[in-house]
Amino acid sequence: MIIACIIILAISIIACLITYRHQCLLKDRAQLMRDAMRHRDFTFRLPTKGLLFGEKALQEALNDTGQDIQKLVAHNEVEAWQRLTRVLTHEIMNATTPIQSISQAYLANPKVKGTPYEEGIQAIHDTTLGLSSFVDSYRKLTQLQEPVFEDVNVLTFIKSVAAIYPELTWNIDIPADLMFKADSNLLRQVFINLIKNAIEAGATTIGISWNGRLFVSNNGRTIPDDVAREIFIPFFTTKTTGSGIGLALSRQILLMHRMLLTLAEHPLRSYNVTFIIEGER
Repeated sequence: MIIACIIILAISIIACLITYRHQCLLKDRAQLMRDAMRHRDFTFRLPTKGLLFGEKALQEALNDTGQDIQKLVAHNEVEAWQRLTRVLTHEIMNATTPIQSISQAYLANPKVKGTPYEEGIQAIHDTTLGLSSFVDSYRKLTQLQEPVFEDVNVLTFIKSVAAIYPELTWNIDIPADLMFKADSNLLRQVFINLIKNAIEAGATTIGISWNGRLFVSNNGRTIPDDVAREIFIPFFTTKTTGSGIGLALSRQILLMHRMLLTLAEHPLRSYNVTFIIEGER
């Protein structure tokens, strides 16, 4: 009788410890999700290992919801920047076009040639021409062609991109049968933008891997936290010669594919920067 009571007591204690540990696990998960929401990091994907089937289903739903929120936020940001870009390009072009035409006419006038006014008028003409060219590049954000979807073998596609940059070391870990429904021309533009940014940051090695999501990594300079928050904003750049539309354009292209481009908070091992592409295939 005493032994039975001891066994029952031991089982009860073990059950209580397991329950307590499980509740602590759930509490930690709740805090992680709260922190993710507070910092607007909707890319969280908390593991479901160790959860009961009901809790596992709930965590999977929360993970998917976080991704949906991130897509919605990104979509709204892209639409807002598109509207702003349309207004800015329209107004700037309306202002610069007549200035450019008038200054060009004056430069062609023999009475201006060789006078002290020629240099100033030439400067005005060159400045407006440069501004027009600058603004024209941003029209890409609002004039993207509609994607023509086809079956794209991802491994073959990535190898075709790698062939453009033979000077880089490529580590590719992608299943041979992985397929995307995508516009290969637009998708190629995304990868070219990512690779060019990596090269400009001093990268010599590119890693492309698949684990339910596509990871695009490089060993270039790390991206500071304050910069990481801004990199998908159109016109934002830390480069003296950059246009600031590469990543914004890439995100817009992938949103058209019902995919999302994000910067991983923690890069994959052996790399300094990792971008994540996820969504429907």
